[in-house]
Amino acid sequence: MSAAKALEHLVGLQAQSPTPPYFGLWTRLEDFHPEELSRLIENRKAVRISLMRSTIHLVTARDALALRSVLQSVHERQFKVGSRHGPALDGINIAEVVEAGRVLMEEQQRTFTEIGEALQKRWPDRPVDSLGFAARNYLAAVQVPPRGLWGKSGQPAHTTIENWLGKSIGADASPDRTVLRYIAAFGPASVRDAQVWSGLPNLGAVFERLRRKLVSFRDVRGAELFDLPKAPRPAEDSAAPVRFLPEFDNILLSHADRSRIIDEKDRVRLFAGGGVLKATILIDGLARGTWRIARKRRGATLVVTPWITLSRKDRVALEREGAKLLAFAAPEADRDIRFERPGRILT
Repeated sequence: MSAAKALEHLVGLQAQSPTPPYFGLWTRLEDFHPEELSRLIENRKAVRISLMRSTIHLVTARDALALRSVLQSVHERQFKVGSRHGPALDGINIAEVVEAGRVLMEEQQRTFTEIGEALQKRWPDRPVDSLGFAARNYLAAVQVPPRGLWGKSGQPAHTTIENWLGKSIGADASPDRTVLRYIAAFGPASVRDAQVWSGLPNLGAVFERLRRKLVSFRDVRGAELFDLPKAPRPAEDSAAPVRFLPEFDNILLSHADRSRIIDEKDRVRLFAGGGVLKATILIDGLARGTWRIARKRRGATLVVTPWITLSRKDRVALEREGAKLLAFAAPEADRDIRFERPGRILT
């Protein structure tokens, strides 16, 4: 599967940080090269934009145009009641703030702080960050390169999607097609799962409209799960090879019930402070530890921190997959793998 097709199958990749989408595709696709994804961004065939849950995702340009209208209400609701920024701008005309932000953003690519500082000249008694946040949530703003390119860095500068792609966002705000695509990527899933993934409330009526296109099951707690009739549903004893998931990986954020992939007692280990979701190792399909790459001079060390005592088989599998990960992430470096955790590790 190509990078573009994978992005569309997954309805985008979580992308608060620039590099996780690259690792997310590497762990899912055969023969993936980071330049393939960078070219999509440089050629404006993929964009970084706030979508599901009002968080930054990397999606194809086509999906960005189609999805933003569906999720616009999520962004406006977050601004009004899900943050301190709505109350901070109470009493002023938000439409005027947003239109002024649009002019600034299309006049020159800017960070939201720069937009807020410019807007504050007109509304001097309002906070810079709240003015910038209004532009962020009401406008379909894309982060422009070099932000998001492999091996490069840059400030999160923005312009409107209309200005960047030369096209208007779709007018259809119905969530039906988006829900079907979510189920295709992450089913079997419940109504609540879809709501957690998207940020959209009250999707029960949508699932009822779509019921004739779906099959349903009951999980062990009795909750109803939906799937596409011809979707793959591997047997319970199917092999699940070890995997290295990046920070904020979709599979850990796309269900209300995450017990299928992470034990409840381990969730606190995975979710760091400040909303950070750590890079994760999967063993037999379950989150069983974290990983990071430590760089020093010409060296790169993959540090694996399992939460369980590893069997010889699992340790060998992690070493083999980890060597491939290092070759992908640091091809020019001297590479090493280190296992760290309290307690005994089998060798």
